[in-house]
Amino acid sequence: MRLTRIHVPGALSEGDEIELPAQAGEHLTRVLRLEPGAALTLFNSAGGEYSATLSPSAGKKVRARVHKHERVERESPLHVTLWQGVARGERMDLIVQKATELGVARIVPVLAERSVVKLDAKQRERKREHWQAIAISACEQCGRNRVAEVGEPVGLGDAMKSLSDASFRCLLSAEGKETLAAAAESVGTRSVVLLIGPEGGLADGERQFAHAYGFKDFRMGPRVLRTETAGLAALAILQTVAGDFR
Repeated sequence: MRLTRIHVPGALSEGDEIELPAQAGEHLTRVLRLEPGAALTLFNSAGGEYSATLSPSAGKKVRARVHKHERVERESPLHVTLWQGVARGERMDLIVQKATELGVARIVPVLAERSVVKLDAKQRERKREHWQAIAISACEQCGRNRVAEVGEPVGLGDAMKSLSDASFRCLLSAEGKETLAAAAESVGTRSVVLLIGPEGGLADGERQFAHAYGFKDFRMGPRVLRTETAGLAALAILQTVAGDFR
């Protein structure tokens, strides 16, 4: 029987009784209709997971008793940061969800020149919170104990400021001379930054800008993929060749 997994922000310790996040508590009691004593799994992104049981209700608050800590991890040895050109509505939600399931460590939403979505400062933070919640939910579903971090949407220039000197930098292009699969064989222990354009793709100037910062063009095959497909396909290739899809 598969246990219900819940992400709990903050510290977890064996023997403690804790209050569960409101949305999670409502899901457990009103949707799943779990009774006190039901088995749960809790994690907080600090490593490992805890067995737990649902406690008797106390008003509207839903609580759980924390039991044994298990040092299990399901993270890929390949540290991938996805720079994703912000896509519209459900497309971006899908990208965040599936990229998390595929083991990405961090997602940076990029506001590119051809991005259809335009966001002011307040909207950027609301979107980040929304996408982070999707990543948390995806981790609960797929078994990860460390939540993929979703950054606030930024321009390509600001994203470049966060680059690590040792990162392997990938830009998908139908004109790439080398395949992504072949290139992934040489990644080794380096982290990977994967740049994907929005619906209209990256503008020529943005591609040149990325090349100036060490991004190289790689192709995946003969077909042009949509933005919500390209990054996920590339992640699957990277995980198969250099990650944990073995």
